[in-house]
Amino acid sequence: MHIAPYDNQNKPIVDADDPTVPLNYFNIVKLKKGEAFEYAVPGYETCIVPATGTVDVNAEGFKADAIGGRGVDVWDGEPEGVYVPTAAKAEMVCTSDEAEIFVAGAKYDKVLDAFAVRSNELDLIQYGSDDTKTHRKIKHILGTKYHDKVGRLLVSELFTVGQGGWSGFPSHKHDTDRSEGGEIIETRHDETYNFRFRPNHGSGVQMLQREDGKAGDAYHIVDGSTICLDNGYHPCAVLPGYEMYYFTILGGLSQRSLVQYFQPTHAYQIETIPGIKDMIAKFK
Repeated sequence: MHIAPYDNQNKPIVDADDPTVPLNYFNIVKLKKGEAFEYAVPGYETCIVPATGTVDVNAEGFKADAIGGRGVDVWDGEPEGVYVPTAAKAEMVCTSDEAEIFVAGAKYDKVLDAFAVRSNELDLIQYGSDDTKTHRKIKHILGTKYHDKVGRLLVSELFTVGQGGWSGFPSHKHDTDRSEGGEIIETRHDETYNFRFRPNHGSGVQMLQREDGKAGDAYHIVDGSTICLDNGYHPCAVLPGYEMYYFTILGGLSQRSLVQYFQPTHAYQIETIPGIKDMIAKFK
């Protein structure tokens, strides 16, 4: 499902128990210097990530000052975040001239401890190549290194490298918990994206193919588009001459580790894309 950009007035874009992606939560909060925003999401653990600007965060007594720091856009510096436990009351106060803040969430019933992720604590990976039109960089904010501190939530930022190309290829899905011969071959993880483009009049396409061998859907994505993925194979692409970014929220049904199932007709191309196996491992 595609949600076109709109002024959400600091109200959730993907609320708790969303009919398409019930395991996800997503809000965009915009503040000016000195303004505060407070929230709590019963049944969901969350992560505060400034897209731009800087905020001080207080999550039930856990305080983290000067989170963020990027300037004009998401390309202007490294991300930072604060993990907020399930149902905890969190307050953010803008300390820069203005700030745009992503709030990502996943359904989880246990209460863990809050913590901050600073820019030097990110898990970074770059893979693909210009030749295969798959060159991209991933910045894991809540990645595999936090398995013992987070319940079901994975939060990352994905960037195309160069101008133009594909992401999320070979086509894959993760909409069903299933095993074969005692080995997990796919996990149910709902996924939500928010896209940005540089220059911001750029655009791209999000594909969603429900069944192998049958025609699927395609959505024209623009700066600020939100995509909710409930099931199906879902590569995306950016127009030549533009760079693409997307903020990624994954919420697992039964485990945090993501196991992607690659579309059988394209799975052999895993062997043609440099570094992709390392990328796959970083989500597990």
